[in-house]
Amino acid sequence: MSEHANLLKRHRAVMPSWMALNYSEPIEIVGGKGSRVTDAEGNGYLDFFTGILTNMLGYDVPEVREAVERQLATGVVHTSTAYLVRGQIELAEKVARLSGIPDAKVFFVNSGTEANETALLLAAYARRSDQVLALRQSYHGRSFGTAGVTGNRAWRNLPYSPLNAHFLHGADRHLPQFAGMSDEAYVDACVHDLRHVLATATGGDVAALITEPIQGVGGFTMPPEGLLAAYKSVLDEAGILFISDEVQTGWGRTGENFWGIGNHGVTPDMMTFAKGLGNGFTIGGVVARGDLMDGLHALGISTFGGNPVSMAAANATLDYVLDHDLRANAAKQGGTLIGGLRSAAGRFPVVGDVRGKGLMFAIELVDPGTGEPSPPLAAALMEAARERGLLIGKGGLYGNVVRMAPPMTLTDAEAAEGLGVLIASLEAVNGEAVHGEAGS
Repeated sequence: MSEHANLLKRHRAVMPSWMALNYSEPIEIVGGKGSRVTDAEGNGYLDFFTGILTNMLGYDVPEVREAVERQLATGVVHTSTAYLVRGQIELAEKVARLSGIPDAKVFFVNSGTEANETALLLAAYARRSDQVLALRQSYHGRSFGTAGVTGNRAWRNLPYSPLNAHFLHGADRHLPQFAGMSDEAYVDACVHDLRHVLATATGGDVAALITEPIQGVGGFTMPPEGLLAAYKSVLDEAGILFISDEVQTGWGRTGENFWGIGNHGVTPDMMTFAKGLGNGFTIGGVVARGDLMDGLHALGISTFGGNPVSMAAANATLDYVLDHDLRANAAKQGGTLIGGLRSAAGRFPVVGDVRGKGLMFAIELVDPGTGEPSPPLAAALMEAARERGLLIGKGGLYGNVVRMAPPMTLTDAEAAEGLGVLIASLEAVNGEAVHGEAGS
C-alpha cells in the first residue's frame, strides 16, 4: 500500500466522513518553498490554491519564519487577551489604519467563521435585531450562526438558525430572469428586489447585510461593480449596517484595491478577515467602527485570538505585503493568467466562463453538449492539473467551478508555467468530453 493510501485509510477510520478531501487519491503535503510544495511520495507541485487562499506569501518565507522564531525564543507562545500583547496592539494599529473605517477598533479571533460570528453579534446587538441580509450563493462559515447566513445548501446542515436570514440577488447573473441584462439593468433589478424584500419579508429593523465582494466557495462569482454601493444607499436609509466579508478578498489579492469592497466605492461599518494574514498561522478578526465594537455590555475575551506567535507571523506577513507592493504583483500576474485563460477558452466547449480579479480566478466547467454545469468535468480538470504538477481548488454552487488563488509572490515564470499547465489540462479534459469519455 502506498504512503498516501495508508494515510487515507487511517484518516477515514478516525475523521468525519463529511471532511472534504481533494482528488480521487488524496495527498499529504510535507514540504514547501516559495510557490512549490512536495507530497509524502516525493512529487512536486506548483501550488495555485495555497491552503485555501491562506499561504498568501507562499511557503517558508524567511521574514515570517524569523519573526515566529524570535517570538518562540522568548518562551512565550500564549498569554491570552487578559494581558497586554504588544504584537496584537501593533497589528491592530495597522489594520485599523488600512481599513479606512472611521475610529476603527479591531478584535482578533481564530478563523473566518469566528470573525463573521463576531461581526454578526455586534450588528445584532447594535440593532437589537436577529434579521440579517446576505447574498445567494454566499458562504460565511461552518458554525451555527454563520451557516444560517450562508446561501448555499451544500454547506448548510440545518433548516433553522439563530439568525433570521433573507437572501438577495447579486452574484446570480446566470439565472434566466437576468439573461442579457446590462450591468446597469441588473443592478437596478437587484436594488428593486432589495426594497421589496425589506417591505415584505422583514419585520422591522434589520441588523445588517453581510456579503463577500467576491464569493469564495461560491466559485469566485461576484456582483457587478457598484451594486454593493447601490445596496448600501438603501441600507443607509434604514440604518442597516454593512459587513464586508474580506476573509478571501483582503490584503490586495484582487489586484485593484487593498480590500475587495474597494471596487464598489464603499466604506463598510465592519470588515472581517482571516486566512492570508497569518500566512498559514491561525488568525481571524473584525475591524469595525469604534462605537459598534465598544457597544457590547457583557465582558468578552478570545483565549487564543491574537496569540503572540500568530501576531508575529501576521505582522511580518502584512509588512511584507506592503513593502513588496504585492497588490500590484497580483494585478500583473492575474492579468497574465486570466487573460491567457480567456484567450484559450474559445477552443474548449467545456469552459462555460473564466472570471476573477487579480490572483483570485476561476474556470467554470459545463457539459459541451448542453451547457449545463458539470461537476465531473471540474473534478477531471483538478486531476489533470495535479498529474501535470499543479494544485488547484474547487467550488461553485453546483460544484462545477475550478478556482485558483496562487501566492501573491508569484513570479512571471511561475505564472507562465501555471497557465501552460492549465491550458494543457483543459485540452485533455475537453478532448475526453467531446469524444464522450467524460460525463456531465
